[in-house]
Amino acid sequence: MATVKSDIEIAREAKMKPILEIGKKLGIPTEDLIPYGHTKAKLSLDFISGLSKKKDGKLILVTAINPTPAGEGKTTTTVGLGDGLNRIGKKTMICLREPSLGPCFGMKGGAAGGGYAQIVPMEDINLHFTGDFHAITSAHNLLSAMIDNHIYWGNELGLDTRRISWRRVMDMNDRALRDIVCSLGGVANGFPREAGFDITVASEIMAILCLATSIEDLERRIGQIVIGHKRDKGQVLAKDIKAAGAMTVLLKDALLPNLVQTLENNPAFVHGGPFANIAHGCNSAMATKAGLKLADYVVTEAGFGADLGAEKFFDIKCRKAGLHPDVTVIVATVRALKMHGGVGKDDLKKENVEAVKKGLANLGRHIENVKKFGVPIAVAVNHFVTDTDAEVKAITDFCHEHGVEGFKCTHWADGGKGTEALAKHVAALADKGSSQFHPIYDDAMPLWDKVKTIAREIYRADDIVADKSVRDQFKAYEAQGYGKFPICMAKTQYSFSTDPNLKGAPTNHVVPIREVRLSAGAEFIVVICGDIMTMPGLPKVPSAETIGLDAKGQIAGLF
Repeated sequence: MATVKSDIEIAREAKMKPILEIGKKLGIPTEDLIPYGHTKAKLSLDFISGLSKKKDGKLILVTAINPTPAGEGKTTTTVGLGDGLNRIGKKTMICLREPSLGPCFGMKGGAAGGGYAQIVPMEDINLHFTGDFHAITSAHNLLSAMIDNHIYWGNELGLDTRRISWRRVMDMNDRALRDIVCSLGGVANGFPREAGFDITVASEIMAILCLATSIEDLERRIGQIVIGHKRDKGQVLAKDIKAAGAMTVLLKDALLPNLVQTLENNPAFVHGGPFANIAHGCNSAMATKAGLKLADYVVTEAGFGADLGAEKFFDIKCRKAGLHPDVTVIVATVRALKMHGGVGKDDLKKENVEAVKKGLANLGRHIENVKKFGVPIAVAVNHFVTDTDAEVKAITDFCHEHGVEGFKCTHWADGGKGTEALAKHVAALADKGSSQFHPIYDDAMPLWDKVKTIAREIYRADDIVADKSVRDQFKAYEAQGYGKFPICMAKTQYSFSTDPNLKGAPTNHVVPIREVRLSAGAEFIVVICGDIMTMPGLPKVPSAETIGLDAKGQIAGLF
């Protein structure tokens, strides 16, 4: 039996083309690409500005069922579908998020696809890449430093140190930093106060970068960040302590979309990386909009299951960026559906059609939910070698009964060739122009009702609950002029409910709201539900234990 190569081995064997050559495929002049070595480049703002009058291509969103430890392969399917569309002669661009170092060294691994459906250079993309995350981390923490420095030198603005809401960030899972006390050590170090760290992908700076439309818009949004309050409850903004200009300087290169390629030498923008369980889960609007001007089809993804990623893509990104999605592809696997059907991880290799059928309730819920946004749907069955024909047929039959088509996809093993059938169907759906996209709630709806709408319509909860202090905070945000903002739900990705162990398609549950945060620069309200953490921790056996350099000086253990 042949040994199956690891993702990193496959990526290392890739025959990459010079990135300037990939740019030529899209009609990007050499002078408008800023190379980072031979295989990565950033796209200039001047070139992006010049695309405004070009016609948009078709926008295809790839989302998924609720994830399980068995894996769904959403990014892998996004890459495979992009390669498949190019393979059937459709000029296609892929738009993905950048991976975070936290999952790379934690439990989940990287986010550059897998098998023969990857973006490359895989090691660079999963690690430091072009330095965007470092720039975001630095800009965020510059604001943190300027806040404490302002207090140290007399606190002219009258900031109440008990009401500073701006935390610090780092791009690593470190539970020890969730809650800290800073400025200890005496008078020379400032005034002690409680603070804490989030992971960089949960930073409002990350969200702002991914929603900004220009360098001017970026600086405007940064200036609007609410960093805390005075004793009289009045707000203090980032622009009040004169931080916006310097932060924008740190972010000026990070704002530029990153161009890379797939294993099949097709173009991909990889830019921005907010998590979908604690942030809005989509790559940058600037990259997606540029892709729509440069290609006839753009395939993008939104993190985790459709209850998080797709909902935020539709209700936040599309609303803010003026996007009109044409097709949604929902990714499912036999293995994950078995787990939703009650099978343990150790028994997933055994055929169990009944468990698949039971787990299909989760896929069915996502299909029903996406239909509420008016976007046509296809289902990609991401194939594993242990899947049986009977199990795959159970899924495709179920899809057909629900008015959508399901396709067995073998892109992990076969690259773009393995998604040709799906690609033809998706292109036909997009070209038909039948999308009647609309967000699930109106801007004018009260904030509390927006949250309730998401909970009832998408999570199928009976209600939402929160302490009086949280309900009062919603009212305060409306009184301050933030009532038209969309909602960004921070919730477990593993279930429609806030209980990660509640698989399938649960009903009759309640969504508890623990905290609500204002992201005035990103222009949305973050609603933190259940036990979700904005700074993850490492697992008992983190991936970092097996990552290192081999005898040849090459990276081993990264996946």
